[in-house]
Amino acid sequence: MISSSLLSSSVCSSSSKSLLFLPLRPPFSFQSARGIVAAAATMSLNLNSHAFAGNPIRAKTPKSTDPFSPASALDTLKTQLLEAAAHSSSTLPNFKVLPFRKGRPLASSSDSGNDAGPRWHLGWVNLGECQSLLSNFGIEMSCELFVYLGSRAEEGEVYWAVDFSGEGGGTVDELGGKKFCFVELRTLMVATDWDDERAMGDLAIAGHARALLEWHGSSKFCGNCGGKTVPMEAGRRKQCTNESCKKRVYPRIDPVVIMLVIDKENDCVLLSRQSRFVPRMWSCLAGFIEPGESLEEAVRRETWEETGIEVGEVVYHSSQPWPVGPSSMPCQLMVGFYAYAKSQVLNVDKEELEDAQWHSREDVKKALGFADYKKAQRMAAAKVGQMCRGVEKGQSLSADFNIENGEVAPMFFPGPFAIANHLISSWANQDTLVNGVQTQLKFPSSSLSNL
Repeated sequence: MISSSLLSSSVCSSSSKSLLFLPLRPPFSFQSARGIVAAAATMSLNLNSHAFAGNPIRAKTPKSTDPFSPASALDTLKTQLLEAAAHSSSTLPNFKVLPFRKGRPLASSSDSGNDAGPRWHLGWVNLGECQSLLSNFGIEMSCELFVYLGSRAEEGEVYWAVDFSGEGGGTVDELGGKKFCFVELRTLMVATDWDDERAMGDLAIAGHARALLEWHGSSKFCGNCGGKTVPMEAGRRKQCTNESCKKRVYPRIDPVVIMLVIDKENDCVLLSRQSRFVPRMWSCLAGFIEPGESLEEAVRRETWEETGIEVGEVVYHSSQPWPVGPSSMPCQLMVGFYAYAKSQVLNVDKEELEDAQWHSREDVKKALGFADYKKAQRMAAAKVGQMCRGVEKGQSLSADFNIENGEVAPMFFPGPFAIANHLISSWANQDTLVNGVQTQLKFPSSSLSNL
């Protein structure tokens, strides 16, 4: 049984069935062993497969003269609000607004019509519906509430996020015949079917929106002079209103290194536990980057401080935005590495970790095969559906959230929505049988990470 409060980048488990790592979208199909080796040698990973990456509405920022740019869209928004227009004209972008409350996006749920179970959708509303909802929550409509998220010029749409977290109460019972509910982003993360490109895109949009809105909420005053800050450039930055200061403030990003430490000689990896983990839960080492420190230096320092292991070669794997951390750090960037150990004797810092141990490839593969993440995803999706129908009021996943497939797992790893799973799974499946040929996937023997 896995506690819902621990379904994070460090503490949820999954099975692994792909060659390089457990993907959140359909796995690669390589035609030959040579193709697999070449892909691994160039680290050809499906980076868009990470949860919260691959945002479909912010790949490119339009030029300022484009009607879908932040500046032009904001001017149009001001005009429409002044005219109290609920809908855009045919010559103007169609505005879609995503309401948030206390870090939770508005969502709905519908039956997929197949064995996949219910599927969640973001609760986009138009300007008229947004104004009604704001009034319901006792919030006055203004342009400063709107934060630009992106656009789809081919569909004539511009997307915004609005925070409904005022002091007043309010509910969203039904819009357009659909039931809605503000749902924890972590719950939506677990409920997302990684084979569903639409759902993965929605999750990335919601993550981006939460990161921006939480940053707006924590940067109301200037850190330089204490003056009030106001949104600029459609909420993409803020500026101090103190005439003698006028400091520009940009969204804060907190970079974190997360590394799988590998002992090549003994074919094993170093995994750790924290005291907040449920029993049998293990994950990669991780830590925040300090000022004046390179990513590679952070990998080596964190590994040494927490486990006493010296690291030599450091190889980049991939990165993942992580907007489901605490509200004080709503925009973490997880930067994943393979770190190759130069020593094996552990000296665990018990103030940082509960334990750290070396685990063989065989044990890691066995653990990966025990968990049924699809089962967990279906349970979470069903819970979102119940919440939207008003049947389930709780925001956390149920205490009996079960990802085991009938047997007691010797240990668990993070789920496929976390980069830790990708690091562990890709290493565990490094030796692969393709068309009857035994092939060993090779990681780069050198990289800039050696600097």
